[in-house]
Amino acid sequence: MTSDQWEKVKLEIMNDTSRANFKNWIEPLKFREVEEDVAIFNVSTSFLGEYVSNNFGDLILRKIKGFEPKLKRINFKVVSNVWEEHSEKTSKSDVSAEAPSHKTQKARPVSNPLDESFTFDRFVVGKPNELAYAAARRVSEGGPAIFNPLFLYGGVGLGKTHLMHAIAWELISRKEDRNVVYLSAEQFMYRFVQALRGDSVMDFKETFRSVDVLMVDDVQFIAGKDSTQDEFFYTFNSLVANSKQIIISADRDPGEIENLEDRIKSRLQYGLVVDLHPTDFELRLGILQSKADQKAAEYPNVRIADGVFEFMAHRISTNVRVLEGALTRLYAFASLVGREVNLDLAKDCLADILRRSERKISIEEIQRLVVDYYNISISNLIGPSRERIYARPRQIAMYLCKQLTSRSMPEIGRRFGGRDHTTVLHGVRRIEALRINDAQVAEDLEILRRSLEG
Repeated sequence: MTSDQWEKVKLEIMNDTSRANFKNWIEPLKFREVEEDVAIFNVSTSFLGEYVSNNFGDLILRKIKGFEPKLKRINFKVVSNVWEEHSEKTSKSDVSAEAPSHKTQKARPVSNPLDESFTFDRFVVGKPNELAYAAARRVSEGGPAIFNPLFLYGGVGLGKTHLMHAIAWELISRKEDRNVVYLSAEQFMYRFVQALRGDSVMDFKETFRSVDVLMVDDVQFIAGKDSTQDEFFYTFNSLVANSKQIIISADRDPGEIENLEDRIKSRLQYGLVVDLHPTDFELRLGILQSKADQKAAEYPNVRIADGVFEFMAHRISTNVRVLEGALTRLYAFASLVGREVNLDLAKDCLADILRRSERKISIEEIQRLVVDYYNISISNLIGPSRERIYARPRQIAMYLCKQLTSRSMPEIGRRFGGRDHTTVLHGVRRIEALRINDAQVAEDLEILRRSLEG
């Protein structure tokens, strides 16, 4: 089999697996040679080799046999840098598995592949993520571990993984021999289980407790897995005791992760905990414009009409990954039709994405936002007090419920302390009038609306 044939095999595999699996586990493989009916590929670590062998080995072998029917198995040779074409700097042993790695500086590779597009200069900063960005930049300088751990949390597609990768790239670029290990919590568990089965727990401990920087993505995955939590706890303590940097991400605050041991929650909250808030309109628009600038070279003849990006930033608000995917589709569509994409054409092209992106706003969500914004309690908001400090936020909340939900006035009234619909109607009309005549009320409404729709 030749390298060109391997490229064809990869295209076939891409159709049989998810985009994420292909990008992380198949694409980085470097074909090396065929030796005695064995196809050999260069990889960066034995762990990643074992992972692919267990999860994708049969699929890869089946596809390769289309070109080399006599092949009996595949092997993977660990090299120092798999992006260096057929490097002869191999490790002491071969493994029957695969490991991904992206081309980059000639630095010591991390345990899991880094996306070369996930760098600081490609991270669009806005109010919802500026604190997380600043903290990530500070940690990436590689000095004394001031924030230890740095804990980043937020929903899907808000930039946690991007910042994790950016930190790793920056740390490696500043010191090439720095031992940076980046992996998901699932992979941490997988490696630990493999160590238990292979009677190599001491090797596992040595590997993870000798790193300079440990980065674990989606730590909520280990919740409820007792043995893995134990090992993570002791690894964490060992690294902190030796002033080694730890960076963690999750989909929620440490204190809110169910089935995570209290001692681990306590450790995770010891450093700096930063929330990546949902994107607002301005940040989404900035992301679209930044990505469009990057696509200009790839699609030099594509023209997007004024107003299209604003429309997308307003309508696709729940997930940045979906937003970026929509932009990619739009550029591909524009290149095929060969004409400028106006608003109507964009709506047709993105119809299914727009339908899925319609977010349902609840009364409870509006109430929580309003009480936070005005610094009052929920009991004040729905209680009987007619003091202006409580009555005005209550009327604003009712107005937003009427505008942004499908709930009837009687139901809204019931959710505001059992008030009748005439009280809700009065509050809505009052805010409608103030919105026109009172600049402060108009500004408050706009801020709250954007927060809810973002």
